[in-house]
Amino acid sequence: MTKQGKILLAGFVGLLAAAACHAQESDALFKDSSWSFHFQLTVIAQAHPGFKAKYSGMNSLADTVEFGATSITSTLFIGKKLWKNASFYLDPELSGGRGLSYALGVAGALNGETYRIGNPAPVISIARAYLQQNFALGNSEFEDQDNSANKVTGKIPTSRITISAGKFSMSDFYDINAYTHDPRSQFLNWALMSNGSWDYPANTKGYTYGLVLELIKPAWAVRISSVAVPKIANHPEMEYVFQKAHSETAELEKKVNIHQHAGTIRLLFSYTASRAPSYNEGLAALKNGDTALLDVISGNAENNKYGGKKYGIGLNIDQEIASNIGAFARLGWNDGQYATWAFTEIDQTAQLGLSFKGAGWNRKEDVLGVALVINGISDKHREFLENGGYGFIIGDGRLNYGHEAIAETYYSAKIFDKCWLTLDYQFVDNPGYNKDRGPVHVFSVRAHVEF
Repeated sequence: MTKQGKILLAGFVGLLAAAACHAQESDALFKDSSWSFHFQLTVIAQAHPGFKAKYSGMNSLADTVEFGATSITSTLFIGKKLWKNASFYLDPELSGGRGLSYALGVAGALNGETYRIGNPAPVISIARAYLQQNFALGNSEFEDQDNSANKVTGKIPTSRITISAGKFSMSDFYDINAYTHDPRSQFLNWALMSNGSWDYPANTKGYTYGLVLELIKPAWAVRISSVAVPKIANHPEMEYVFQKAHSETAELEKKVNIHQHAGTIRLLFSYTASRAPSYNEGLAALKNGDTALLDVISGNAENNKYGGKKYGIGLNIDQEIASNIGAFARLGWNDGQYATWAFTEIDQTAQLGLSFKGAGWNRKEDVLGVALVINGISDKHREFLENGGYGFIIGDGRLNYGHEAIAETYYSAKIFDKCWLTLDYQFVDNPGYNKDRGPVHVFSVRAHVEF
């Protein structure tokens, strides 16, 4: 990080912290107002020892010791109530640093916050800027909405249609899980923060623009959306071209109650059209020495040809099983015929885990989590990597295929008011689906502040 970058980082973080503290101290002023101000700062440092590797390629996780890979994100969440049932949200965000091996070599990448980092140098950007309008249905009752990140205090109808339009993250609305969704406070692995097989539309920092329509009832919800996709694989520039470049997502959500313990079941469907080449085209490019097309698949060049298509489905379950214990599971699949374009190189995934609140050992704000996720790829995707192909996340130059299995456990401890410290361990078997590399032991420390 350059001297100028450090100065910029320190200045911006100080500014956001001052604004957040002022908002907190002025709670009486904002409690009943039309404004909402919140702040978060997350720093994650990671390391792994050396491990066995018969060979390495362009996108391999380094088999030598890596220490001190650090990411930082800092966000100011600003909300303003407009006319009846309408609000506008604006989130300036700073992000910088890097992941282990620059987040390469493991399909279930190791630090969910590196998805917010497009450049190791600290960069300020507008993460979100969107308008949200609620429409009450029939004689709907109303409930209190707390003043929290991207929410403004007020009454909202319990039965409503909600329209959100502008720039946001798809994970703000879809595939939410009570126990495994936020790498700033829960599991770090990409394949645990979201359904790994959902190549969800986003730029390098995880955001897109478009429209989300939700029908929300007390016991169930339906949401659909149409948003922009990257112009180049895993790049900042987005595009929305009718019938050529766009992504649609639909989700059905049902709340359940088992012996007075709450849970939720979500079923997600996705379709994306983009410039992504097929793996058949990639195999032909390898055979013919077509480096231009190979650069497109690896995210290093633009493809002027539209026609990429990807279909997917995902199941997401969270369920409280005791007052301080929650369980979760996800299953996911996509057709895996076209190159991964936005999220990560997973075509099938299955995960299972548990979350324990610290009340059982008199640490009610602490959380212990354990999880296992197994990832796979399609036959064509596998063949492409076996023949020396590279995506934008994985590729060792060769491949002795095996399912990528990741076990993760973390302990998050509240050490001060509004401040948490987390110790995290991940065990990765067959990183990048390669039996010839690994296993890998990854150790992480996370500091998180929020107001």
